[in-house]
Amino acid sequence: MVKIRLARGGAKRHPFYHIVVTDSRNRRDGRNIERLGFFNPVARGNDERLRVDHERVEHWLEQGAQISERVSHLVAEAARTRPSAEA
Repeated sequence: MVKIRLARGGAKRHPFYHIVVTDSRNRRDGRNIERLGFFNPVARGNDERLRVDHERVEHWLEQGAQISERVSHLVAEAARTRPSAEA
């Protein structure tokens, strides 16, 4: 099964997560199919905290990928803070 989940990076006590598409049998930080964005929980000042490629997330969900609970919350948060395309 294909899953959309977080892969951890960064240094000890300074986490940085990539939002990735991967086979569910792969390890958390193992091989992935595609990177869809990132999440930086310790972002300070003008550092970007969250970036998600919404078009690719929708593509993978249409293909039957399962999304983790944490990533679904992050995608929803990114959709709320994203500037409107209509303006």
